[in-house]
Amino acid sequence: MTQVGIVFTPIRPPELIREVVQRAEAVGLDEVLFFEDCFRESGIAPVVASLAWTERIRASIGVLPMPLRNVALLAMEVATIERMFPGRLRLGVGHGVQSWMGQVGARVESPLTLMREYVTALRQLLGGEEVSCAGRYVTLDKVKLDWPPTTPVAVHAAGEGPKTLRATGEVADGTMLTSGTSPQMAKDAVALIHEGRGGREGAHPVSVLLMTAFGPGARERLAEELAQWEYRDERATGAAGTVDEVADAVRAWADAGVTDVLLQPLDSEPDMLAFTERCGEVARLVRAAD
Repeated sequence: MTQVGIVFTPIRPPELIREVVQRAEAVGLDEVLFFEDCFRESGIAPVVASLAWTERIRASIGVLPMPLRNVALLAMEVATIERMFPGRLRLGVGHGVQSWMGQVGARVESPLTLMREYVTALRQLLGGEEVSCAGRYVTLDKVKLDWPPTTPVAVHAAGEGPKTLRATGEVADGTMLTSGTSPQMAKDAVALIHEGRGGREGAHPVSVLLMTAFGPGARERLAEELAQWEYRDERATGAAGTVDEVADAVRAWADAGVTDVLLQPLDSEPDMLAFTERCGEVARLVRAAD
């Protein structure tokens, strides 16, 4: 069944998070995703708070920049969250925006090497293993969590280019696709991820961020924002219109192999609570169709 959630983008102040995430749970959404954009809002803090404020909904981070966070420290954070709120955290990691990584002195020469080393070590640590490694970027000497998760934690990785998408299939438990990914691009990405998996067993969820606008003038507002993001041609994609039209759009990405669709409000969206309620209506329509 296709999962439908929303994105709380960090152009909005943190004090709005509680009301939005509680409304998201009330209207039946599956997930609220938080960015960790430099230098706006933390990814971990709103996830922990959101899980404490709610009972059912999943909270996710899309994504934590690997160059910024020591892998052992992140494993400790995630294990603690998972033990407090079992099964409700979706963890996403990624390369990070390279210009931002440069600003803080964390830019690496080979993001793909970092992903392979980092995700592998993180999954091992969260699995309760003692880990020793001496890689190009990740070095651990007999590191083992005292309080590993009691339930498995999937590590999702963000991917865009072909090499990175294959790498997410190779080392991660799921893949996160950015906004500006059309259904055909998503279908191609799923194929690349499958290549990278090389016969690995088990499910590999694929999520996508879908820029979304409702109501009168929705298509024009969406087009304007896509232009501001410099999304052109096939990347100038999103969902706009009535609740039914947005639900139809969600199904197009689901048909392409996406398992989780996260509806992302425009930066110009004036009413996050109304947006959240409409997204809940979309989720109900998608579930009914499934």
